[in-house]
Amino acid sequence: MANNTADHPPGNSVAEGNHDGDFGMTVMDLRGLMELRSAEAVNKIQDSYTDVQGICRRLKTSPIEGLSGNPVDLEKRHTAFGQNFIPPKKAKTFLQLVWEALQDVTLIILEIAAIISLGLSFYHPPGGDSEACGQVAGGVEDEGESQAGWIEGAAILFSVIIVVLVTAFNDWSKEKQFRGLQSRIEQEQKFTVIRKGQVIQIPVAEIVVGDIAQIKYGDLLPADGILIQGNDLKIDESSLTGESDQVRKSLEKDPMLLSGTHVMEGSGRMVVSAVGLNSQTGIIFTLLGASENDEEKKVKKTKTQDGIALEIQPLKSEDAAESEEKEEKEEAKPVKKVNVTKKEKSVLQGKLTRLAVQIGKAGLIMSALTVIILILYFVIDTFAVQGLSWVAECTPIYIQYFVKFFIIGVTVLVVAVPEGLPLAVTISLAYSVKKMMKDNNLVRHLDACETMGNATAICSDKTGTLTMNRMTVVQAYIGDTHYKAVPEPDAIKPETLEIMVNSISINSAYTTKILPPEKEGGLPRHVGNKTECALLGLVLDLKRDYQPIREEVPEEKLYKVYTFNSSRKSMSTVLKNADGGFRMYSKGASEIVLRKCSRILDAQGQPRIFKTKDRDEMVRKVIEPMACEGLRTICVAYRDFPAEAGEPNWDNENDILNELTCIVVVGIEDPVRPEVPEAISKCQRAGITVRMVTGDNINTARAIATKCGILLPNEDFLCLEGKEFNQQIRNDKGEVEQERLDKVWPKLRVLARSSPTDKHTLVKGIIDSTVGETRQVVAVTGDGTNDGPALKKADVGFAMGIAGTDVAKEASDIILTDDNFTSIVKAVMWGRNVYDSISKFLQFQLTVNVVAVIVAFTGACITQDSPLKAVQMLWVNLIMDTLASLALATEPPTESLLLRRPYGRNKPLISRTMMKNILGHAVYQLVIIFTLLFAGESFFDIDNGRNAPLHSPPSEHYTIVFNVFVMMQLFNEINARKIHGERNVFEGIYRNPIFCSVVLGTFALQIIIVQFGGKPFSCTALTIDQWLWCVFIGVGELLWGQLISAIPTHHLKFLKEAGHGTTKEEIHEEELTEGADEIDHAEMELRRGQILWFRGLNRIQTQIKVVNAFRSSLYAGLESPESRSSIHSFMAHPEFVPLSEEEARIPPIEETGDEIDSLPEASSGAAGGGGEPPSAFPNSCESSI
Repeated sequence: MANNTADHPPGNSVAEGNHDGDFGMTVMDLRGLMELRSAEAVNKIQDSYTDVQGICRRLKTSPIEGLSGNPVDLEKRHTAFGQNFIPPKKAKTFLQLVWEALQDVTLIILEIAAIISLGLSFYHPPGGDSEACGQVAGGVEDEGESQAGWIEGAAILFSVIIVVLVTAFNDWSKEKQFRGLQSRIEQEQKFTVIRKGQVIQIPVAEIVVGDIAQIKYGDLLPADGILIQGNDLKIDESSLTGESDQVRKSLEKDPMLLSGTHVMEGSGRMVVSAVGLNSQTGIIFTLLGASENDEEKKVKKTKTQDGIALEIQPLKSEDAAESEEKEEKEEAKPVKKVNVTKKEKSVLQGKLTRLAVQIGKAGLIMSALTVIILILYFVIDTFAVQGLSWVAECTPIYIQYFVKFFIIGVTVLVVAVPEGLPLAVTISLAYSVKKMMKDNNLVRHLDACETMGNATAICSDKTGTLTMNRMTVVQAYIGDTHYKAVPEPDAIKPETLEIMVNSISINSAYTTKILPPEKEGGLPRHVGNKTECALLGLVLDLKRDYQPIREEVPEEKLYKVYTFNSSRKSMSTVLKNADGGFRMYSKGASEIVLRKCSRILDAQGQPRIFKTKDRDEMVRKVIEPMACEGLRTICVAYRDFPAEAGEPNWDNENDILNELTCIVVVGIEDPVRPEVPEAISKCQRAGITVRMVTGDNINTARAIATKCGILLPNEDFLCLEGKEFNQQIRNDKGEVEQERLDKVWPKLRVLARSSPTDKHTLVKGIIDSTVGETRQVVAVTGDGTNDGPALKKADVGFAMGIAGTDVAKEASDIILTDDNFTSIVKAVMWGRNVYDSISKFLQFQLTVNVVAVIVAFTGACITQDSPLKAVQMLWVNLIMDTLASLALATEPPTESLLLRRPYGRNKPLISRTMMKNILGHAVYQLVIIFTLLFAGESFFDIDNGRNAPLHSPPSEHYTIVFNVFVMMQLFNEINARKIHGERNVFEGIYRNPIFCSVVLGTFALQIIIVQFGGKPFSCTALTIDQWLWCVFIGVGELLWGQLISAIPTHHLKFLKEAGHGTTKEEIHEEELTEGADEIDHAEMELRRGQILWFRGLNRIQTQIKVVNAFRSSLYAGLESPESRSSIHSFMAHPEFVPLSEEEARIPPIEETGDEIDSLPEASSGAAGGGGEPPSAFPNSCESSI
């Protein structure tokens, strides 16, 4: 591939020479340059290339026009510098998956049993005198049947192969789907570049070296680059360096931008200098052998960024040999764990694992008992009752019996263990994820889909999610007049209009534009920041144009820009005047900007003094009425710095953003999406509380919340501002207290003027809370970079597909491709459906388990032979596991799912109603089967099949027992479609073609097996009468089901539930492990694996120290200190401590030695999360005036 030119310069020197002709820099030059930081990089650029423009010239690109976009040129660049993608690791082959499926313990036991059985069936004991071996051997030689003895072993092996192939195929298709999803997410990621002077968006994979990329707040940089021009640019490089502080980037100090880092503030342009495997992230991937080692790739694909840092560490360790061992163990432990534990976070997975373990244990006990009873009975009967002695020639025959007993025992175990559970979960989730795509939900983590079904609370943003995010200015206060609609241009003084139009046009991101509509008669398209679009729309409404002004003052001429961020809540741009003075334009939330204003333009367009009492009056008469109509109020202002005063200190923001002159206050309407009120009332009916968390002022927020139906009249709800919220939940030291939070959140519906930190605090508080009968499962929506921590903390994070920044998408579990709240309701429906599908499957599966195990066990004990043979059991296992999981897991969701309350975290999987169904149907089936087993021969007038000798031909009697058993399961599968005690089990059955085809297909196969299965299936053909009876008994299941649903569950006090979630006692421990604030569950386990590993090393180290102490006293001075290999050198080596600060606390092993649980406290320093240090909490959001 083209990328390799970077890796093998010597072998490629000829080609390299050609490229030198094309471009003035090689891949290695650029790679070397990108490894430098800050001052070193600046010096290197000055020494070698004079400036960044010099680099652009060598890369044959224009800093302003960008590349030409000529395909030949792009191809050249691909060849010379590689493509911008990191080749994924090869998928597991089908054979590897088959091999993995074979690792299943029960299957291995079965294989061994089958092979022994096969071996023995071919072994004929020399001159085995059948009389001497007692009646055991009776009938062995009948009709030359012993020749067919191998069939059973072969049939078991064949069934095992089928099961393995089905499992492997499922895994393979799951993997394929996952990759498809991954590539779709990657394809959808686009980035803004300049080509031929046009700003266009291209897929990230098409970016080439030499492209000029525009970067802005919220971007995840897709390639390495060098800054050409930047405004107030701050980057979060923690994913590469582990430093959580944001790094300021500027041409003078540090122009190097690295792929995989996040833009937290500001904007700018960069020239792309390295892509794909040559970028910093690519180099790390190569180091990690990402191309070989899939697990790690997955680790990174989950939520962790620190994952990268965690695994780089050992790679550069000093003692290479030592580090390699560590590395292998490091890799082996945490990586394996990560895959497990990411799942562990899912509520359902936890419940299922517990249930499966309980069932498995029960099955194991039953199967062991079966084998023991069979062997004892046989031994006592043969050697005690018949009084025979063990003769050498009879040994093979006896062993054959023992093997038969063993196989029966294993079969009981196979039937008891519900290995179809993981399959059902996978099928159900994969099916839902596929269908959710159509409902505008792009699911990034499978388990998010099911967690959503348990959601009890949704914390939603306002702008864009509940509202249409199509902002328009509808009211304005200009020149002492409050206009209830946009005024005519003539009504405003020309001077005021001039300064207002200039302020709006220049003091906004130049990427924000209003474009003509795509369709005739459509609405103009808003591109960029929607609030700024509304202001630009105002300029157009006033019959003016912003484009000429922007052309007159291009971005390069802007002297200084204070970009908008969550703590400033305003944006300002400074221009240098011809006379050497400066003019600054500002805009922002009205109550914040007005507080900084000391003058206001009057009706004549002249500034007049603006006092505090004027401001209070304005708030009362203008801003509050606007806000109460649900308008967002923005104040536009300016300030002049005279030339005489000299240049002010731009870093002292408080002094700069003061003494402003107010030009206009506008009221911007963002209409509520028409479908939202209905969606919210659906949520409330479904028992989900919707809370609105917004940065807007409280009156606007309250008005919108009332329109949406979040606030209902005459109800006792809280609407708080961030400041007030913090006062109520923090103690005197400023720490959040859970008890205080618990008093606030249950009634809180609207949190206004909130900072990202408040959002995170609220989400964490609700999740950790233990008040109320069930624990809360919280979903959060977010679009901004600063929502990252809250999205990560939530049980399910929704990011906006259209308005969302890359950082938010990266932290989320589900991406809403249409940014619409109704899609969240769809996700709830699908989530609940997954949960119900799995419960349906369990109800069906456990009925079969209970019956099959009891039949096999009692049958074996009473008749020395299981009525259901091993191969038949495997067929039943196939029906009830694989096929039923297909049939029941693919039921489409219905609206009725939204009429019940959410299950919550600790609701058991198997409710009492389901337990009633399971036991009720088991009773019916057992009664029928035992009746047939012990009285069937007289009822059907056929030969008795009990106590048949080894290798005897299959009897009609046992065939009928088997057939009736399968028929009952088939009809019970229809019953299993309803789990809440509904009467009509056929409702909506035609909407699920998979279910119908599985049931009919199974029925057809059953006919084939019984009529033509013969010896391998231990079946003999039945007559039409016998078939009709079998089907009739099966239909009885449906009638019996009606009878069961007529019994009210609450009368049956003895019924227990099963498959519980976490109980309150366990919550505490769970919080400790999950508590490491931003640390994902998976990461936590990773960390725990590491710590245990370190702790082990530490113990060894301590022992070494003791030994060394003894040695040093013996051979004083013989030992050189360097030879003592210490794990500290490995952990705390300065070059690679890219562990973000949480992990940086691990190394001193003596601390971690006490208890892992001390970890969460250590890491809570990272709780600031939203890009502000924790100390900034109180100031991070301003209260309304």
